[in-house]
Amino acid sequence: MKSLFAVSTMTLVGLYALLSIVLLAVCLICDIPMIYGVGAAIIVLIIQFLISPFITDITIKWFYKAHFDAEIPEYLENFIKEVCAQEKMKYPRVGVIDDGAPNAFTYGHTKNDARVVITRGLMELLNEDEVKAVVGHELGHATHYDMLFMTVAQLVPLVLYFIYLTLTDSDNDKDGKAAIVGVIAYILYIISEYIILWLSRTREYYADEFSVKTTKNPNSLASALVKVGFGLSLQGDSKKSTSKLGALGIFDSKTSKSLVVSTNNNQDDHTMIKNAMKWEMWNPWAFIYQLGSTHPLISKRLIAISKYSQEFGQEPYIVFDLQKPESYVDDFFFEVFIKYLPVLIVIVTVAAVFLLPNFTKLVIGVGGILLMLSLLGLFNRSHRKGYQKSTVRDLLGEVKVSGVTSVSCEVEGEIIGKGNPGCIFSEDFIIKDETGIIFLDYNQPLWIINKIFALFKSQEYFNKIVKVKGWYRRSPVPYIEIYEYEVDGKTKKVFTYGLTKGIYYALLVLFIAILILGVL
Repeated sequence: MKSLFAVSTMTLVGLYALLSIVLLAVCLICDIPMIYGVGAAIIVLIIQFLISPFITDITIKWFYKAHFDAEIPEYLENFIKEVCAQEKMKYPRVGVIDDGAPNAFTYGHTKNDARVVITRGLMELLNEDEVKAVVGHELGHATHYDMLFMTVAQLVPLVLYFIYLTLTDSDNDKDGKAAIVGVIAYILYIISEYIILWLSRTREYYADEFSVKTTKNPNSLASALVKVGFGLSLQGDSKKSTSKLGALGIFDSKTSKSLVVSTNNNQDDHTMIKNAMKWEMWNPWAFIYQLGSTHPLISKRLIAISKYSQEFGQEPYIVFDLQKPESYVDDFFFEVFIKYLPVLIVIVTVAAVFLLPNFTKLVIGVGGILLMLSLLGLFNRSHRKGYQKSTVRDLLGEVKVSGVTSVSCEVEGEIIGKGNPGCIFSEDFIIKDETGIIFLDYNQPLWIINKIFALFKSQEYFNKIVKVKGWYRRSPVPYIEIYEYEVDGKTKKVFTYGLTKGIYYALLVLFIAILILGVL
C-alpha cells in the first residue's frame, strides 16, 4: 500500500504546512502565549485517542447491547485468522449487535488492538462470501492504521479553530491584525475539514482494495455494498448464511440510515442496480452530499471495485451505461433556492428594517418575514398528497428527489431492526419488503417523545408487518419520512407534519394581524 501511504503522508504534510503558516503569522503579529492553548489542544486529542476505544467499548455494550463473547460462524472466524496471519496482526475483538439491520464498523488504536463489530442482520442478509468481504474491508481499516492517521489529521482543524476563537476574542488587538489572522484561521479550518473528509473517502477506497485482494472476490464486496448501501433484494442469492446471530464502517452512517438488497448476477438484478445508481450518477445533490461525507458514494465504489474484476477472472459486477435523459441542474438550483430562501428573506428584511427605521416600515419588514416564511412552508407542504403504493426498488429509481423534494408513497413490509442498529435510543426503523429494505424516519414534534418511544415502545414493532404512508427523500441515503403507519389493525400518526403546517398557518394569521396594526 505504498500509494496509500504516499497519499496520506502528502495530505498530512499539506495540512500541517497550512497550520505552521498560521502559527508563524500568530507569532509574528500577536503577543499572545498561544503555545499553551495549542499544547492543551494536542494533549486533549492524545488523551481522546488513547481512551476513546474504551469509551466506545462501554457505549456499544450499554446502549447497543453488543456482545463481544458471542459466537460467530466458523467460516468467518477462520477468515479473520487467515487475514491476521497474513498481516501479522493480533486477532481483533469481534462484537455482535443483535439487530436485523445490516452494519459493520471497526475502531481501536492500531491493528493490534482493533475491534470489529457486526450486526446479526449483516450475517442474515448477506451470504458467506459477502460477509467475509465486508469484514475484510473493516480489517483493511485496521491494517492501514486508519484510526491513527485520521486522529493525527484531525489535530489540524482543532488547532485552527482554537486559534480562530482566541484571536477573534482578543482584547489586545488594537490594529486588527490578530482578527485578520483569526478569520484566515477559520477559513483554513473549514478547508482542512473538507480535506480530512476527502482523506477519509480515499482511505475507504483503499479498504475496499484490501478486501478485494484479500478475498480475491471483488464481486462479493460489490454485491455486499449493494445490499448494505442501497437496500435492494436480489432474486438468486443461493448462498445465504445460516447464522442465527461514525467508527470506520462499511458505509457512511452519519445519519445511521442503512438499506439492503439481495442480488445475483442476472440481467434483472443488473437493471435494478443501475436503476438505483441513477440518483447518485445524475442528481447534482449527490456530489454536494458526498463533499460532506466520510464515505464515497456507493455507485463510485461499485465502479472502482469493478475495475478489479478482470484481475481475478470475473466479469465486472456492474457497468453503468445508462444515458441521462435530461439535465437535472435546473431542478437542483430551484431546490437550493427553496432550501435557503427563508435565510435570504430574514437577511433582506432585517437589513431593510435597519435601513428604514420608521414604525410603518418596521411593521412591513416583520410582516414580510412572517408572510414569506408562512407561504414558503405551506408551499413545501402542499404537494404531499396522493400516496402511491410503492416498493423499495421503485423508490430507489427516483432521480428527482432530495432532502427538499419528496415523493409521496405507501410501503408495506416487516420491521427488521432499528435505524441506528441496536441503539436503545433510536426511534427510527428499518423496514423490509419483497424488493429490499429502507430507513423509516419516525419523528414526533418533541425530542423527548421520540426517546420515550425508542426506549419503551419501539421493540413492540419488531418482526411485525407495517403499512407506512409518508414521503420518500434522499439526502444522500434514501429514507421515508413517516406520516402515518398501520400495525395490528391500528393506524397511528406522526404529528410533526400537522403541527408544522399549523405553525405556518399561524404565521400567516400573525402577518395579517400585524398588517392591520400597521394600517391602524
